[in-house]
This record gives sequence, C-alpha cells and structure tokens, in this order.
Amino acid sequence: MTEDPALDAYSRVVSTVAETVTPHVAALQVGSRDRPTSSGSAVVFTGDGFLLTNAHVVGNATQGVVAFADGTETEVDVVGADPLSDLAVVRGRGETPPPAVLGDAATLRVGQLVVAVGNPLGLAGSVTAGVVSALGRSLPTRVGRAGRVIEDVIQTDAALNPGSSGGALADSAGRIVGINTAVAGVGLGLAVPVNDTTRRIIAALLSDGRVRRAYLGLVSMPIPLPAPLVARTGQRRALRVVEVVAGSPADQAGLRPGDLVLSAGRRPVADAQSLQRLLFGDAVGVPLPVTVLRNDAMVDVIAVPGELSHR
Repeated sequence: MTEDPALDAYSRVVSTVAETVTPHVAALQVGSRDRPTSSGSAVVFTGDGFLLTNAHVVGNATQGVVAFADGTETEVDVVGADPLSDLAVVRGRGETPPPAVLGDAATLRVGQLVVAVGNPLGLAGSVTAGVVSALGRSLPTRVGRAGRVIEDVIQTDAALNPGSSGGALADSAGRIVGINTAVAGVGLGLAVPVNDTTRRIIAALLSDGRVRRAYLGLVSMPIPLPAPLVARTGQRRALRVVEVVAGSPADQAGLRPGDLVLSAGRRPVADAQSLQRLLFGDAVGVPLPVTVLRNDAMVDVIAVPGELSHR
C-alpha cells in the first residue's frame, strides 16, 4: 500500500515542529508543591530563564514550579501578570532549557498549519495540530471594573484542553506565534498573538511587573469603508464608535456614538489594535489628536487619555 505523499509531508512538518518546540514548553503549577492552586503550561522565551504563560494560570500566586519534558524541574517566581491581555511572565530559579524562537502572528494566514504544544490534563509534552481557523477574533477580559478586549486573537481547531493554557502555538517553522489561552468550545481554541503590541506588554512585565495603560473610554468596532469614503480618506477601514463612557476622556473630548474614527495621533486607525497600541502608560495625560467622520464632515478633537484603573 502506497503512503499518501501529502499526508507524509504533513506528518513530517508536525513531527519537526513538535521536536523543535516541546523542549521549551513546561508544565506549570503555581502555589506550593504540596498545595498547587492552578496548573497550566509555560514557554521559555529568554536565555536567562524567563517563561511566558497566561495571567489566568498564575492568578494571584507569587511562586510555583515548572517541569519540562526531559524531567528538568525548577521553582519559579511570578515576575508580573497582566489580566487584561491574559499574559504573565515567570522566572526559573534554577536551570531552564534554551529559549524558543518568538515569531510574528501578523504574518499568519487563515488555513495555515499551526501546532499546539502544552500539558493538557497533566499530560506533559502533548502535541496537537490544526489550522488557523480565523484571525482578528476578540476575547473580552475584565478585572474589577476595568474591561478590555484582547484583539487579533488567533482561532485554531488544534485541540486544546484544561492545562493547555499558557502553552505554545507554533507555525510550521517552529516559531511561537501565540500563547494558548482559552477553550471556547468543541474544536475551537484561542491564542493570544505574539505581535508588536504583546511584545510591548511582555517588555513592561519584565521591567515593571505590570502594564500601565492609558484610557479613552470608548467602545468601538472595525468596519470596512464604502468606496466613496475609501477614495476620500485613502483608507479602507475605520473604527465606528459604539459607546462612549460618560465622563471619560473620550466624552470630555466630544466623541459621540456613531463617529467613525479615521486616525489617532496622526496615524490611520483601521482596527482596535491600531488604537490600543497608542494607549500604553506613556500616553497618560498627553493630548491625543483624533480625527473622526461625523455627519459626512471631518471633525478633529483632542482627547487627553487618563490612566486605566484595574479596580
């Protein structure tokens, strides 16, 4: 019986990615060794023992232990967590394997092969494969009164189970393009992308243990622009303001529901990430010019972002 060459090629890719990625992925238990409070996975991403995982895995814990597929174990300290992106960083006290290679989720395409590596149900080094089912999904998150949306979440049909959270989602070259974060239903997995915005979040966690964010106070959704507006504005997408929080910086600036946000900080705005990447801690208190289309007229406003409270 002749082997299907397409299936054989697929198997070779998945096997190679698994061999490349698995050594860098650990089973993570937070809390004490005797009384763990949560478990998941984590990915080594620096040469000095820092690992990336999910904020919901570490919760309020300050320490834990990681175990790798080769039997290596070390205690870890929680460096910082950002519940509004569901990312967290921990650091091993002892030896850890060399880092995985971080990729860029911005290069992903729907239908592309991806491989998930984690520790579902306590089964170390488990590998599943699938495709990118969709891109640009949004995952609502909330801490106290602070709500936010994780933008550009990767949807995949690679099987994820409890314990997969914090594990690696890799492309066919073995580069980490996402951190698996949630199981939304049968055959549906989600991963926080590794992109320019999340790299800034990771850098803030490494340096400060937290992420300061600026706050405008509007809820928006991306929409395609009709041809006449494309010709007029030179851009194909914009953000429609759905809601403006009373008393927020956006409200004080005069933004209204129904406005089409075309640019912020003199940069085109095509999706929520375009706006959110401008709203880190260094934007707090700094005037932000915003151009909107309102009643077929261009309107310029100046908003002064406040600091987002997690309470």
